[in-house]
Amino acid sequence: MAPRKRKKPVKKVKFQLTRSGIAGIGVVCFCIFLWMFLIGVWAGQSLLYPPVIADNAPIDIRDSGKGTQVLEVIRLEAHQKKIKK
Repeated sequence: MAPRKRKKPVKKVKFQLTRSGIAGIGVVCFCIFLWMFLIGVWAGQSLLYPPVIADNAPIDIRDSGKGTQVLEVIRLEAHQKKIKK
C-alpha cells in the first residue's frame, strides 16, 4: 500500500478591523459613491441637453459654449410670444 501524501497546510488570511477602521472605510466608500453620483448626474445632463447654438447669437457667446441656457430661455420666450398672437 502506498503511503498517503501529506497535504500542505492552507494559509488563511485574516483581516481584523476596529470599529473606527470600519467607520473609516464606510466614510471613504460613501465619498466615492457620492462623487460617482455627481459625475453621473453631470454626464447625464450634458448628454440630455446638448449646447444650443443660435445663428443670431453674438460670436463670443456662440464660440465659448457659455450662455446656452440664456439662449434657450430667449428662444422659449420668443416661441411663447408667437403662440399668443
